[in-house]
Amino acid sequence: MITVEADHKFTKWREAARGLVLQGTLPDEIFWNEGGGSGDLFASANVAVKSGAAGSISANAEYIALARKAILHSDPARHALLYRLLWRMQSVRGLMRDTADPDVRRLALLAREVRRDIHKMRAFVRFNPVRDPDGAERYLAWFEPAHHIVEDNAKFFIERFANMHWSILTPDVSLHWDGAALQTGPGGERPADGRAGDAGDPFEALWLRYYSSIFNPARLKVKAMTKEMPKKYWHNMPEAALIPGLIAGAQGREAAMVERGAAAPDMPVVASLGEIAAAIQSCRACPIGCNGTRAVAGEGQQDASLMIVGEQPGDQEEIAGRPFVGPAGQVLNANLQAAGIDRDQVWMTNAVKHFKHQPEIRRGSKIRLHATPNAGEIDHCRWWLDSERRIIKPPVILALGASAGRAILGRTPSINKERGAPIALGDGATLWITAHPSYLLRIPAEKRAEEEARFLADLRMVAEDSG
Repeated sequence: MITVEADHKFTKWREAARGLVLQGTLPDEIFWNEGGGSGDLFASANVAVKSGAAGSISANAEYIALARKAILHSDPARHALLYRLLWRMQSVRGLMRDTADPDVRRLALLAREVRRDIHKMRAFVRFNPVRDPDGAERYLAWFEPAHHIVEDNAKFFIERFANMHWSILTPDVSLHWDGAALQTGPGGERPADGRAGDAGDPFEALWLRYYSSIFNPARLKVKAMTKEMPKKYWHNMPEAALIPGLIAGAQGREAAMVERGAAAPDMPVVASLGEIAAAIQSCRACPIGCNGTRAVAGEGQQDASLMIVGEQPGDQEEIAGRPFVGPAGQVLNANLQAAGIDRDQVWMTNAVKHFKHQPEIRRGSKIRLHATPNAGEIDHCRWWLDSERRIIKPPVILALGASAGRAILGRTPSINKERGAPIALGDGATLWITAHPSYLLRIPAEKRAEEEARFLADLRMVAEDSG
């Protein structure tokens, strides 16, 4: 067995690997030594690999792209993996297309983990100002990467902060930019608070105030947040000190937001369904009302025992000025009939009264694609839905989808967890939740029959409850 010195420099590894392949060196005959020391009792002394040997080797673009990232990984077995794949590619055609191959899968995984670490560095580096010995201002940052990505990431920071003088310190290497040239240096030690430089930056208070103001408690998902922004990076970021308090107060802040939306002191007082139909046409309380579409009012029996609430009117509903007349409406009508519910005896309406959409060009024609209303837009429109409920007083309400459920509950429900069971509301009504019929149009054909059966079963329970 021979020993070959290796590090995270792809060019250096490629030259060594090319020479080894051309010399006919089997993967099991090489010990890749990183960081000094023999590491293998049976390895021979370092062997110089011949470069510029005659011949050619096969290595497609996909392998090269993945290898350039994977070699930055901290896994000490990565050099052997790269060489083993390169060796096998010389005799196995299309090897990189075999996604079931363990080596191919491992290479893709290493590259993916490196790309993720690169993203984390770009997202979580925070600069703080200091003064150089000559009095010039410099910005320092501390970061602890999981892999050898620092030098590979330098170009991003040079382009992003070209006019600043900055240094990024890590345990193994440091980057220094003076506005004209990049220098690398040895690593450093982690600051006591995890942050390099002067934490008294006057702009930091402004940043913290801004971060607090954009923290949306209605969209808070703690597990997703900590997965995307792991706690190991929090000591680098000044805003991290705010997060526990913002999480703790999220429920109360969300309730206050909903209450403010429900109160809507600047909204007109309406006494009839006709007044609602007229007033929503001029409603501009949220961006959807300002997008140039016309509002679609509810329709049906004023004394209905069942109110059905959808998300918002679609393209065809906005054109016709009536709810549930498009493809999803046709699915709903068929299932209502199968469940024994007469649509003409129901009050049909939507959580949001205008059509939120985004334009797209298809085959030379402009179409309007559905866009999901956000929590703030739904909460603003609760004024109109609550007014409908106050006038109709339906004993049973069916919410089609999560947006409709939020408009009733003031929180976004989980359809799978809360469907199929009655929910008691504060005004004495009963709420049922199920999927929106548009969902049945989107799922693969092989699953559609099963989901339609669940949807119909939900409607039959609603039919029995609304009697």
